[in-house]
This record gives sequence, structure tokens and C-alpha cells, in this order.
Amino acid sequence: MAPLFAIASALSGAFSLAGHVQNLIGTSLLSRFCQNVRIPGRPAPYQREASSHNQEALRPSVTLMKPVHGDEPRLEDALESFFQQDYPSYQIIFGLHKEDDTALPVIRRLQQRYPHHDVTIIINDALHGPNRKVSNLINMYPSCRHDILIISDSDIHVSPDYITHIVESFQQERVQLVTTLYAGLPASPSLIRMLGAHSINTNFLPGVMMSRLIGRQDCLGATMALKRTHLQQIGGFEALVSHVADDAVLGQLIRRNGGDIALARTLCQTTITETSLKDLFTHELRWGRTVRSVEPLGYGLSILQLPLFWAVLCVLFAPSRRFSWGLLIGGMLYRGAITQRIGRLTNCALPGIFPFLIFRDCLSACVMLGSARGSRVTWRGQTMHISRGKTRTKSL
Repeated sequence: MAPLFAIASALSGAFSLAGHVQNLIGTSLLSRFCQNVRIPGRPAPYQREASSHNQEALRPSVTLMKPVHGDEPRLEDALESFFQQDYPSYQIIFGLHKEDDTALPVIRRLQQRYPHHDVTIIINDALHGPNRKVSNLINMYPSCRHDILIISDSDIHVSPDYITHIVESFQQERVQLVTTLYAGLPASPSLIRMLGAHSINTNFLPGVMMSRLIGRQDCLGATMALKRTHLQQIGGFEALVSHVADDAVLGQLIRRNGGDIALARTLCQTTITETSLKDLFTHELRWGRTVRSVEPLGYGLSILQLPLFWAVLCVLFAPSRRFSWGLLIGGMLYRGAITQRIGRLTNCALPGIFPFLIFRDCLSACVMLGSARGSRVTWRGQTMHISRGKTRTKSL
């Protein structure tokens, strides 16, 4: 048995080192991406050049589509960032399912605070399929007045040049869909929320940069921007309403339509609101099973993004080897440095997270293990059963 444990320890160590290398490359790419990119909560790092004589042609009117469901921590801050766009002409449409939605008073306050903005509120409880967010978009669509549609989640915080960079991305040849990176912003400095943000910032973000490096073009749900023409060519929002992973399916349909997916030169922040370990695990399990349903191979390979988990296994299989302990301790110090670096890049610092880095990687491994089987996910009062990216839903 000793040779088997030695081999298992060596393999675990190799996976751990591979994870650190991948993380280093992804973080370097993220650092390069963030150069001259304005981050929410920070002043602009540079002054934009004066607009040319054809500014109006390059900055067409757009419609922001904001499906909203319930009040949540920092909702007003997130929504207000869309009222503060440095862009000449845009419409904001908020979509809700019920008159008594607790998000409605927040929207009304913002309307009063910014009376000159073009704001439309659609309240419609019609459901067109199991995906309530997409049903919301279908209900909002008839009120959209402009050709470029920017769909953004309610918990997203953006910088004032957000729309500008999205519109600029459409100037690239073959681009039919534009998406954006997003970092995790804890709604408060609680451990649970920092653990949730750490997974996004230190695993997801470098992973996205690595996937772009090797040629993948994924659509990230924080922002989905496209023109009416291309939306109609793929079957409209109705083509997404039976899928829980509407962002991934939208990206696949656009690629089949012959279009490219551009990554806009901006970085958003998504509010992390979970208050218990159970809530966090349930949220990440839903996300994991959703991704697995559309990209099983890629999701499986993401286990390499957990170098401290593999280092723990390396120690367990060979506790007497100095290399095993060196890999664990050195890896933790290195992981802490990467976490600090990404925190500075994204303006999402996670103070006090260092002692829990090993726990965070092991929790992610448990999420992946739970995602490997089962199709049941829970989201906002619904139980959804995923089957090849589609859902069957019943209300709780």
C-alpha cells in the first residue's frame, strides 16, 4: 500500500503545482486586462480622448434591461450605478413580476433622484417557461426602443463608462454578443460573504482569462449585450426560456449564428449576499450543476483550480514527507499573495480571509463533488431540475 500512497501523493502534488501555475497565468492576464480599466468605486485611471466629429454614430442609443426580483443588500447602490452612466442616450427598463415586489420602492426612489432619465417599469406576472428571468425579459422586450440591448443582473455594480465600452466592442468585426468580467463584492465584511467572493475572484476570474487565452468565447451572465437583429436570428428570448443556463445557451446560439463574443474593456462587481454556509453551498451547488449541464468537460477540469485542496491530499497521502508540507505551506502563502493581488485589481479586498484559504478550496471541492451527480437546484423559491441545460420547474 505504501507505493500506492506515494503515487497518490505525487499526483496530488503535481495537480497542486499545476493549479498554481494556471492561477499565476490567469492572474497575469487579468492584471494586463485591468490596465486602464475603470473599476467601480475608483476614479478613472486616465482621461478619455475627446470625442470625434462622428461621436453620435459611434455612441448610438441603447436600452438597458434590468430584470429585478426583491430587495437585497446594496441593491440601491447597484441600480444607481446604471443611472450614473457617462453616455449620451440610453433607456432603462426594469422588469418585475409583482406589484408588491420589495424592489419597486427602491426603483421609485431612484426615479425621483434622477428625474431626467428615460426609465420604464414593466410589471407583468406572465411566465413563458421555467426560467423566470427570461420570462421577465420577454415581458420587457416590447417596451425596448433601441437596437442595442444590454441585459444586466440586478446585483451588478458598474463604472460610469460601462455602456461606452460595451458599445465600442460592437465595432469589432463579427461581434454579435458582448459580455463583461465580474468580481465578487461582499455586501458586508462577513466571513461567509468573503468566502463567496473569494471563489469568484480567485478561481472564476483567472479561469475566464485562461479560457479566453485558449480561444474559448463564453457568455458571462452579468452582462449580455446584443442587437435586435441577432436576437431575432437565434429565435428571440423564447429560445432561452426553457434553459436555466440562459447565458451559456445564448453564447452557444450566437456562435452557431456565426458571431463572435467580445469581452468589453470593463469590469463589474456582483454583490455577495449569502448569510450562512448553507446558503452559500446551495448557491454554489446550483451554479456548479448548471455549468456542468452545459460544459461538463470544462467544469470537470476546473478541479485543477483548487491547488490547496490537492496539497491537503498530498499531505494526507504522505504526511511524513517534507515536500508535502512545504507544498501546503508554500502554496497557502502563494495563494494569499494572489488573493491580495486580485483584491487590489478588482477593488474587492477580502481582509481576514487568509486563515480560511484551505477551507475555501476544500469547500469548492465538496461543491464539485455534489455537482457531479443530481439535477435539482433551488433558486428564489423554485425547485429546478436540469436536463441537458433545460429545466423542469415547480414552485416551493
